[in-house]
Order: sequence, then structure tokens, then C-alpha cells
Amino acid sequence: MLFALFGALAIGLSLGLLGSGGSILTVPILVYLLGQPEKLAIAGSLAIVGGIALAGALPWTLKRQVDLRSLLWFGLPGMAGTWAGAWLSQWFSGAAQLALFAVVMLLAAVMMFRSAPAPELSGPPRRRVLVLLDGLGVGVLTGLVGVGGGFLIVPALVLLGRLTMQRAIGTSLWIIALKSFTGLAGYLPLLERQGLALDWGLIALFIAIGAAGTLAGMQLARRLPQQTLKKVFAVFLVLMGIYILLRTAPVLF
Repeated sequence: MLFALFGALAIGLSLGLLGSGGSILTVPILVYLLGQPEKLAIAGSLAIVGGIALAGALPWTLKRQVDLRSLLWFGLPGMAGTWAGAWLSQWFSGAAQLALFAVVMLLAAVMMFRSAPAPELSGPPRRRVLVLLDGLGVGVLTGLVGVGGGFLIVPALVLLGRLTMQRAIGTSLWIIALKSFTGLAGYLPLLERQGLALDWGLIALFIAIGAAGTLAGMQLARRLPQQTLKKVFAVFLVLMGIYILLRTAPVLF
């Protein structure tokens, strides 16, 4: 349990330092450290990451670093996609969801290995249909495997929404929170049918520790080199993704 609590702190630190990555840590912690079934862990991850992201979004909102237009154009399709992904999850086994989750981890690692920071662009946003489709696609991924998708949302907001990195991170946290809570609502009937119940006390504890980690991460982000942090985190994602694939392969095949 102690390692799991350190994991909760790491979830918050990741969100505060990088604006993403928290949910990629949550599911493995719940499955491998706390022994939860896959679908219960994915639903619990949505609750935890949604709560932590909401706590992290509030300071950015006070700093006026949230773009409401992008929040609507990206967030609403994302919520619809997350609900759809949660609905689709009933036809996936827990092992298949974890394997897909591992693939997402490897994709996130590839994106984080990129040495150049995302460009901060000015001018009008690109075609709204691209933003809508991106939000919908990330939402489906969130519902299926329980990731908030910050590693996809932040670049999309910068490149498609023409936001600065600061506004993209602040907006991303709100989008993650909204999508996560929507996905959680979609999972609750499925859990009830399978006789599974969320441990709300554990979730609240994870949110509290993770929220503190997020605030600490936001302060550390001003002092630490972002690109180095991303590469170190990417190496961890590769190792964890390979580990999950090796664990799930015997069940799938």
C-alpha cells in the first residue's frame, strides 16, 4: 500500500510537471500494486485522474490560462467519445484493454522522446473539424483504456488550436477532468452488472495525494528542464509498456 501511495504522488507530479502522464501511471498502480481487476482499475483511474486534473486546473484558471473556446470545441466531442469508449469496453476483455493500454504507453513514449518542444503558434485556429475529430478520437481512447490523453491533447491544442503551451496545459487539465468524469459515469453500470464496486475511500486518498503532487509539480516545472524530464519519463513508459504486453500476451494468445 505504501508503494501505491508513492504512486499517487507520482501521478500528481507528472500532471503538474508535464500536463500529462498521470493516467498512464494510475492503471498499472491499481492493477499491479493493489491487485484490482482490469475494468475496475480503469474506472478507478478515471475517477482519480479526473479529480487530480480538476484540482490542477483551478490554479491555471485563476491565472487566466484556460481557453474556453478550445475547451468547448475539444472537450465536448471528447466527452461524447469517452462515453462511447466506455460503452464499447463491454466487448473487450480486461486483458485486451490492458494490452491496448500498453500500446498507448509506447505511443506516448515516442511522442515524449521528441527533442524539440512543441511550437507556440499564433494566428487563427485551424479547421474546427480537425479539433472535433481529435477530441472525439482521444475521448474514445479515454473510455476504452482509462487514459486522460494529456500527451495527445496538449500538442493538439498547440498545433490545431494555436494556443501557447501554458494555455494548452491549463485547458488540457479541464478537458481531462471532464472526459474522465464522463467515462466514469459510463463505466458505473458496467461495474454494477459485473458485481464490482469502486473503493471510494481509496480514490479520495489518491486524489488528495495526487492533487498535492500536482501543485508541487507546477512549482518544480519552473526549475527543471522539461525535455530531460520527458525523456526520462518516456524511458519508464517503454519499460512499463513492454512489461504489460508480456503479462497480457499469455492471456490473449
